Amino acid sequence: MSVSLYYSAHRATPLTETESASVARVVAAHRASFPYEDEESLYLYDQDADEPRNIINGSTKMPFNPGRLMPVIAHVLDAVTELRRAIPGAEWRVHMDDLDVPWDEVEGYSLPGMRDADLIAELEAAHEG
Repeated sequence: MSVSLYYSAHRATPLTETESASVARVVAAHRASFPYEDEESLYLYDQDADEPRNIINGSTKMPFNPGRLMPVIAHVLDAVTELRRAIPGAEWRVHMDDLDVPWDEVEGYSLPGMRDADLIAELEAAHEG
C-alpha cells in the first residue's frame, strides 16, 4: 500500500503570468535539489481547462524506505510552502491521504519530526537492519 502527499490551491482568478513564472521557478528549484533520483518529488498535474478555479493540483508518492520518508516529506512540504507564498488569495489543501497537514504563517507546512535527525537515522537503521 502506498501513501501520497496531495496539494491543491483554488481561487476565482487564474494564475497571472508572474505567478506562473514563480510556480515554474519553485518547481524547477525543488526538483533540481531533490536528494533522491529514484523517488518521487514535487509533481504538479497539468491545468484542467474544465476546472479553472483549480490553479494548482499535485501529489507525491511517499517512499517505501522509512529512512527517506522524512527528508522527502520535508522537501516537498518546503516546496508547497513556497508555492503558497507565491500565490496570494488561494484556498489551499495539503494532506497525506486522510491527514491534513497544518499551515503555520511562520513555519509553513510541516509535520512533527520531519526534520528530526535522530528520528531519520533511527528509521534508516531500522530499514537497513
